[in-house]
Amino acid sequence: MITVVLVIHLMLAISLIGVVLIQKSEGGALGMGGGGGAGGGGFMTARGTANLLTRTTGILAALFMTTSIILAILSGAGQERSSILDSSEIAPISTPAPDSAPSVPVAK
Repeated sequence: MITVVLVIHLMLAISLIGVVLIQKSEGGALGMGGGGGAGGGGFMTARGTANLLTRTTGILAALFMTTSIILAILSGAGQERSSILDSSEIAPISTPAPDSAPSVPVAK
């Protein structure tokens, strides 16, 4: 079961990376966000492509988080839950040092 979820998780990760890389840059600080853009090809407008890619990114991100949670739950399944407080090996409590008179400084 973990193997199937892990394979799906990896495919989602690769798809998410691909969809994010396809999107057009909005920054322009490096001079890469200008015209041209990726995808489109005439069958969709720039706004339609942006909306589709944004929605696809959101869906893939939600699925990625879901598979992450499922993997976390499955990794702990079948293990015995234990606590340090339930342990029968309790460390002995050390006894405090006996009270003694304060030490006097030695004169040189």
